[in-house]
Amino acid sequence: MTKPPMLTAQQALDHLLSNAKAVSESEMVTMQAALGRVLADNVNSLVDVPPLDNTSMDGYAVRTADTQTAGNTLKIAQRIPAGSVGTQLEPGTAARIFTGAPVPPGADAVVMQEDCAISGAAADHVQVNIVPTSGQWIRRRGEDLTAGKVALTAGTFLRPQELGVAASAGLTHLNVKRKVRVAAFFTGDELSLPGEPLKPGGIYNSNRDTILACIKSLGCDATDFGIVPDSLEATKETLRKASKDHDLIITSGGVSVGEEDHIKPAVTAEGRLDLWQIAIKPGKPLAFGAVRKSDNSNSNAAESETWFIGLPGNPVSSFVTFLLFVRPFILKLQGRDAGMPQSYLMRADFDWLKGDRRNEFLRVKINAQGGLDLFPNQSSGVLTSASWGDGLLDCPPGHTFKAGELVKYIPFSALLA
Repeated sequence: MTKPPMLTAQQALDHLLSNAKAVSESEMVTMQAALGRVLADNVNSLVDVPPLDNTSMDGYAVRTADTQTAGNTLKIAQRIPAGSVGTQLEPGTAARIFTGAPVPPGADAVVMQEDCAISGAAADHVQVNIVPTSGQWIRRRGEDLTAGKVALTAGTFLRPQELGVAASAGLTHLNVKRKVRVAAFFTGDELSLPGEPLKPGGIYNSNRDTILACIKSLGCDATDFGIVPDSLEATKETLRKASKDHDLIITSGGVSVGEEDHIKPAVTAEGRLDLWQIAIKPGKPLAFGAVRKSDNSNSNAAESETWFIGLPGNPVSSFVTFLLFVRPFILKLQGRDAGMPQSYLMRADFDWLKGDRRNEFLRVKINAQGGLDLFPNQSSGVLTSASWGDGLLDCPPGHTFKAGELVKYIPFSALLA
């Protein structure tokens, strides 16, 4: 019987994202607790920003009717620092004004102080050395935010600048989506935790710290179920425990076809497996499905399951597949825009003459000449390639190229954002 062709990276991602639905629950949090969260509702501004027409420069508020020619001299009738409100500006006068101060009634322009000169024995006159235009250096009331209008839309990921907008709008709390809850465990009798003595033939578990850090960097609540022994029953039992109170289970290792790889039969027994193996390198043995919640009392079928993504055990494969597939899946659970990050055309400063039948993601780094260098060892077990590199080169199946050709580059800064 002929095996069906493996899904491409895009087909696999489309399948994952077609299943992901944003969490529905939300909570009200303080502004400082909202960083890295996703807005659950539209946010309306409580005030106009700015609340009054104000100046964006230190200088002099004037009437353009009084400054039709350069060199006109006006009496300085008032002084308006930020936080004060001036009085009606009379014809033939100017107001000394400072950045952020409201423009006085009657004034229709501000002349910055560099374009003026003080005159008069009492330094009470100003010579305006340019012809200002109406509205010059004036920020209009409500030009940033309008009271009662939407300042931030539902689904917005809250960065420092969005919190600044919310503060400008007069808000103290924001209604945000609850955090996505992710369980993770790692399989392999050969694994030890750093700090423990290595058993014969053993290795330290690097995937635990890498994957948990990736989960937490996305603002999720992460539960670490540790290293699970290589047995079917232990794997099934951990899946049952992890299904409780979590939106997603992530595993690393045990998704291949060896006799000690128990993830596939365990997930099949405890739920369903929708996808297994994709045509990429590194990361072919990626699995996706769902695990029945062990305390299933919910009549809603979608809420009676916990999503499952099984990552390969090799450290680079695990890291790369998390970035390419798990990250966008989690983003969609959070209610954020998800998909393959934007790639950029960059010059390869090396030859690649051994195209694989799979879509390859090579670890590369931008060099001082603005091109890409290749880490010399692209083995899926060499995690230092990911530490050395600053991004991935997306090489299509069967593709080869020589130095100087343009290739698709995805920076880690986009994949880890």
